[in-house]
Amino acid sequence: MPDQMPNSAPVAPANPTAPADSKPPATEPGPTISIGDEFGTAKRNLPPVKILLLATAGILISVAIYSFFQRAKPQGAGSLDSVTAVEIPGQNAALVALTFTLRNSGEKPLWVHGIQGKLVTSSGELSSDAVSAVDFDRYYQAFPALKTNAQPALAPEDKLQPGRELKRTVMVSFPVTLEGFNQRRSVSAVIQPYDQPVAIVLNKQDLSK
Repeated sequence: MPDQMPNSAPVAPANPTAPADSKPPATEPGPTISIGDEFGTAKRNLPPVKILLLATAGILISVAIYSFFQRAKPQGAGSLDSVTAVEIPGQNAALVALTFTLRNSGEKPLWVHGIQGKLVTSSGELSSDAVSAVDFDRYYQAFPALKTNAQPALAPEDKLQPGRELKRTVMVSFPVTLEGFNQRRSVSAVIQPYDQPVAIVLNKQDLSK
């Protein structure tokens, strides 16, 4: 009889399956991450509040000083030399001739855009546009007193070169009696040049005293 082969021992599988109730090994806790350290906060990155307040105050003061010295100024100056007023009969109004000297203190020609008169009384302030220069002769004929110290009329579009001066007259009417006008606090000739934010105001206080 042929020799019988001995029974071979069972071979264990290469990758034995772990029992179902086995647990993974415990792991050590890792380091924690602080979000506040990763992303900047006002407490960490900003200077103290006191320093911020001082810096802000310094900026505001600098802006105020700059604005004060850079604020718009009138392009011209001058003086109100003569005021003559007459009462317009039956109209409870006064017609006033304002004669003045105007100087161009700017660096470019002064072009007249608008002309007004301003009257301040104990009752308040009144403004009136100047009458047209073409009507001067008619008013002089009706009220000869207005010609006292009168100069040529100033009119819109008149031009004054830098550094020059001229003497002119404007006429305005106010809704007050002659007596009320004579009790005024002040009267002014107001000249608004083209392309200028500030008007030229020529006045005198208490001219009647």
